[in-house]
Amino acid sequence: MMAFRLSNNLVGILNLITFLLSIPILGAGIWLSREGVSECERFLDKPVIVIGVFLMLVSLAGLIGACCRVTWLLWLYLVVMFLLIVLGIVFTIFAFAVTNKGAGEVLSGRGYKEYRLGDYSDWLQKRVTNQKNWNKIKSCLADSKVCTDFHDKYLNTSLTDFYQAHLSAIQSGCCKPSNDCEFTYEGPTNWTRGNGASTNPDCNLWDNNLNTLCFNCQSCKAGFIDNLKSSWKKVAVVNIVFLIFLIVVYSVGCCAFRNNRRDNAYHQGWKP
Repeated sequence: MMAFRLSNNLVGILNLITFLLSIPILGAGIWLSREGVSECERFLDKPVIVIGVFLMLVSLAGLIGACCRVTWLLWLYLVVMFLLIVLGIVFTIFAFAVTNKGAGEVLSGRGYKEYRLGDYSDWLQKRVTNQKNWNKIKSCLADSKVCTDFHDKYLNTSLTDFYQAHLSAIQSGCCKPSNDCEFTYEGPTNWTRGNGASTNPDCNLWDNNLNTLCFNCQSCKAGFIDNLKSSWKKVAVVNIVFLIFLIVVYSVGCCAFRNNRRDNAYHQGWKP
């Protein structure tokens, strides 16, 4: 019996590690589906389960194909890996393209920025402003208590100190009125309307109720997109590292596939 080549062993080890990693991922998805109490948590359960099952099946195919010299299974594994690499490249390019546009507006005398929906990519705008999608997003923002924590943190803060606060994009867009409104500050989420009229439609949507605030404002959607944009950029960078790993594994897998074919030919009486 011919000794396994290094590439076969390496593919086997890498896929064994991937298989072991897929178990807690799948377990987390199942836990979320049963124990998740908020819509946000339940929204994540299906994608996590799908990723866990997918990783488990692909790693098993690579493990069995490399270690048991099952050529057709290793071939299927390589096809899936190739498709993952292509999809990864496409996603990375797309992520950088849709997050390239838009940034917060710096205000004089303010420690925070303000956010305008029209500054961001049309694709992100359409997805976020879709009423069905935005209702889910609002529910997630409420569950995260982002504005409740904001209210508690700055409750006893003076106007001067509040204006110097470094707020997140969501806090600035969703938890306080726009600077255009020129409301009078009573508290972080308590503002008194003035007599002046503003062309900013968000001013009419503001409500001091903690369950309303500016969650229906364009600025809130813009703040969410800015936060999403930052997350996508981080994911894209991580994805580049993951792509390099996939390409290395794919290259090693190709060597293992060639080894399997040579071994099969040898056992059939051919000379490789």
